[in-house]
Amino acid sequence: MSPTSPRIAIVGVAGRMGRTLVAAVEQDAQARLAAGIVEPGSSLAGADVGELAGLGKLGVAASDSLEAVVDNFDVLIDFTAPQVTLANLAFCAEHGKRIVIGTTGLSGDELAQLDDYKAQVPMVFAPNMSVGVNLTLKLLQTAAKALGDEGYDIEVIEAHHRHKVDAPSGTALKMGEVVAESLGRTLKEHGVFAREGQCGPRSDNEIGFATVRAGDIVGEHTVMFATEGERIEITHKASSRMTFAKGAVRAARWVAERSPGRYDMQDVLDIKG
Repeated sequence: MSPTSPRIAIVGVAGRMGRTLVAAVEQDAQARLAAGIVEPGSSLAGADVGELAGLGKLGVAASDSLEAVVDNFDVLIDFTAPQVTLANLAFCAEHGKRIVIGTTGLSGDELAQLDDYKAQVPMVFAPNMSVGVNLTLKLLQTAAKALGDEGYDIEVIEAHHRHKVDAPSGTALKMGEVVAESLGRTLKEHGVFAREGQCGPRSDNEIGFATVRAGDIVGEHTVMFATEGERIEITHKASSRMTFAKGAVRAARWVAERSPGRYDMQDVLDIKG
């Protein structure tokens, strides 16, 4: 394996994100598409991955199992569902592979299971692979430290397409966590995820969340710091899944050269600390 040209496998190549990931790998001169995975028993097994993505033939046939392509790839990119991701992580641990995980909606117990493999598998896990979102997280950290304990109310508002199955989004939760940690709070104690009826006035330390699901919105996130006389809003808007896909491919190139451990996109971008 060339350290700058890892062989990449993509899980779920027939889905919206999978097709975008195929295109992102093809656009990256430092990565090589080596395998594409569809659901076990899928009628799409054997189809050319490029044709599934609308790119024409790429010479890579879709497989319905990782076992069938285990010798073909170095890094797996997984944007699927929690239980599928955990099974694929175990596979990577068994076979000495690396993995980039963009799956959202993992429970606390499932997130803890990622750490069970960090001594065996070089992995990048991030609820959002966008470079812009991860720079936004740094801005939120700075803003929270400057504003949060000075009478500013904090609200996180997110919007996604009608097909998204988890709420709030993983990115919204991460934004809330960054703000909470900067202020010595926790979302478990201070997060407010629903308001309805006679819920009473807002408490000083709560971090509120609001969720929108509509149409084909790719992803929009705003964190509001509001006080008497002014409001500061830090917003990120994604207009294409390609921003997440390009970040994932960048993460795959980066993790191909790393020792076992659980990393995130701020490690990849070297903006942690």
